[in-house]
Amino acid sequence: MPSFSCVNSPACWLHQKFDLMNNQKVKLLMCPPDQYAIRYVINPWMKLTRPSDPARADRQWKNLFDILTGLNCEIDLIKPEKGLPDMVFTANAGLPVHNRVFLSRFRHKEREAEAKHFRKWFEKQGLNVIEMPPDIFFEGAGDALFVGNTLFAAYRFRSDIRAHSLIAETLGVQVLSLELAKKRYYHLDTCFAPVSSKTVLYYPPAFDRYGQKVIEENIPDPIPVPKNEANRFVCNAIVIGKDIIMHYRCPETVKLLTNRGFRIHETNLSEFIKAGGSAKCLTLQI
Repeated sequence: MPSFSCVNSPACWLHQKFDLMNNQKVKLLMCPPDQYAIRYVINPWMKLTRPSDPARADRQWKNLFDILTGLNCEIDLIKPEKGLPDMVFTANAGLPVHNRVFLSRFRHKEREAEAKHFRKWFEKQGLNVIEMPPDIFFEGAGDALFVGNTLFAAYRFRSDIRAHSLIAETLGVQVLSLELAKKRYYHLDTCFAPVSSKTVLYYPPAFDRYGQKVIEENIPDPIPVPKNEANRFVCNAIVIGKDIIMHYRCPETVKLLTNRGFRIHETNLSEFIKAGGSAKCLTLQI
C-alpha cells in the first residue's frame, strides 16, 4: 500500500504536537449522551439484544467529563440531535488540523445526518471546513491519528484510502496508510493509540501484515497490547500530555505505560463499548 507524502510545504505548525500538549490547554469537543442508545447495528460490538442503560451511560460520560476537566481540559459541547444516537462519539466528526477540519463523510446511512450538525459547529468555531468528494468515505479522527508530524490513517471498513492522498496534498504532511484486518477493529482508534511523538499502543492482529510492518518501522517505541485488553478498548485512550485516560481493568498495559512515566486514569465506559466506542471515541481534540 502507498505512503503519501507532500514534502514541498512542511507543516511546521504540527511540530512536536505531543510536547505542546504538556504546555497548552487542550480543547475537546464532546456531546452529552442524551440521545445515545443501541438503535441499529453497524459494527460487531453492537447488538439490539444488548441495549445500553441510559442512566449508567450518563454517569459514565459525566465521570469522563470530570476527569478531563480535572486535567484542565477546555471542553465544548455540541447539542445531541434527536435520532442520532452515535453523535456522542465526536471523534468521528472530522479531522481538525490547525484552522482547518476535514469533515467526515460517513459510510453508513445511519450516521450521515451527523455531518451537517458537526459542520455547523465547526464553522461557528471559525474553522475552514473541507469536504471529501461524494464517492470518498472518511471518518475523521476515528481513522486518522498523528504521531509527531506523521499522520497514520486507516482504511477498509469505514474510510477509503483515496482520502489519504487528498489530506497529504492539502496539509503537506506525510500520511502512512494502514489497512485494518478485523471487523471488530473497524476504526484506527480502536486498535492504535499515539501516546507521544515516539510511542504508540497498538494491537498487531488488527492490521494486515504490511500495516504491522509500517508501524514497527516508523514508530520508535511501539507497544503491542494483549488481546484481552485490546478487547477492552485499551487503545481507545485519551492522551493529555503525560496523563492517559482509558477504560478500566487493563493492568498489563497500565504497567507498560507507568513504567514509561505516564499517569493513568481508569474509568468504566462499559455502556459505550456496547456500541464499539470508549474514551477516545467520546472526544475530539480541536
